[in-house]
Amino acid sequence: MKLPEAFADKMKNILGKEYEAFEAGYDMPRQYGLRVNTLKISTEKFEHIAPFHLTKIPWIENGYYYEEEDAPSRHPYYYAGLYYLQEPSAMTPASRLPVNPGEKVLDLCAAPGGKATELGARLRGEGLLVANDISASRAKALLKNVEVFGIPNSFLINEVPGNISDRFEEFFDKILVDAPCSGEGMFRKEPEVMKAWSEDKPAACARVQKEIILQAAKMLRPGGMLLYSTCTFSPEENEQVIQYLLDNREDFELVPAKGYDGFSEGRPDLAGGNEELKKCVRIWPHKMQGEGHFLALLHKKGDSLNTGAAAVTSAVQDGQQKEEKAVVPASEGLKGAKNITKTDKAVLEEFFCDVYMDIDWSRVEIRKGQVYYVPGALGEQRGVNFLRNGLYLGELKKDRFEPSQSFAMALHKSDYRICLNFPWTDSRVSKYLRGETVTVDDMPIKRQRGWQLICVNGYPLGWGKLVNGLLKNKYLPGWRMR
Repeated sequence: MKLPEAFADKMKNILGKEYEAFEAGYDMPRQYGLRVNTLKISTEKFEHIAPFHLTKIPWIENGYYYEEEDAPSRHPYYYAGLYYLQEPSAMTPASRLPVNPGEKVLDLCAAPGGKATELGARLRGEGLLVANDISASRAKALLKNVEVFGIPNSFLINEVPGNISDRFEEFFDKILVDAPCSGEGMFRKEPEVMKAWSEDKPAACARVQKEIILQAAKMLRPGGMLLYSTCTFSPEENEQVIQYLLDNREDFELVPAKGYDGFSEGRPDLAGGNEELKKCVRIWPHKMQGEGHFLALLHKKGDSLNTGAAAVTSAVQDGQQKEEKAVVPASEGLKGAKNITKTDKAVLEEFFCDVYMDIDWSRVEIRKGQVYYVPGALGEQRGVNFLRNGLYLGELKKDRFEPSQSFAMALHKSDYRICLNFPWTDSRVSKYLRGETVTVDDMPIKRQRGWQLICVNGYPLGWGKLVNGLLKNKYLPGWRMR
């Protein structure tokens, strides 16, 4: 791979004797990675059921290399949200921000959702995930990925950071800023990024990054943690941005991120000589099996928070564990609901008598027939352009309730009484994912008509409606397999 001359000269100055090894790395094949969704399945169980050639990514607890021929994006487990396809180094930032269930977490530059989905999975449905992207088109991709992952406690927004910071000052416990950057670390993975690179791009990106990180600092509560990351080698966008924050906010300090033998220290010599910058992490592709990355973990001085290793876990309640607890229909809670009309309540009770999910009906909102389960930690937010506030449950129509695709993805098999469960090898699974009608007269059926939760090996894919032995396909058209 022929590198831009100005970039090569810059890297020679940064790397010195290591440059030859760095340059040779561009002739090596890229690595392919997937990250297990521990909100739905444990890593141990995933290893047991996945028909792929998996090798553990040593510094990511729920990350795996796979072979290109495995084609995991075509497998039904991908549509069930059991994993996210992500470059191995790009998994690092979310893995090093210590998120605990119940916290309020912001991913400020979140699309397409690789880092946001990991943060949401580790919240385990408790607390709040706010995920933002300034691009409306990219924010739509973010919404889909969050919904596929089954994250119920999200607030997805499409705003500039300044508008968010005005409304969320000192609100968040944890913030991740994966800043837009010149992308130098992605040249091998995405050669088109190299073609778009120019010598003045890092400086232009740095100006934006400095503004973003100051807005993020404003939104972090005292005692909170902020993780800044880029996929570039440029010190203007890395150590120099961190030093800019430290110069402008005396209440911030660098703290060491969870280490790994292949990580390299930050470079104080490239940003004024502050030795604290050694606490930053550089990932070099000639030293690790991944692309280039930079990250820095910062603490906002003040009341301490629980930022222990308990946040990084692959523990998950699988279907059997949940089944032991799921004994009360969700419709029972409707009896005390005061924010739902009598007519809507009757329709919802009919559907939710088959749902065994713990729902706080005081958090259910109905807007123009659309039913949402909003996060309890958010409160009222006006003046913010959002795509989704909480979990979209479905739509109320004259005499019925139609559950949504996102609701199906947030359920476990044991959360709904009427399920049709197919093995992934059954040809009807791909037919269902393509939106086709399928026959199910050979399957054990609890109810001959009405809504069925369609599962693959016990993991929900979406809804179908049974009519005379035929399953009318309700899989969301925009998500269908092509």
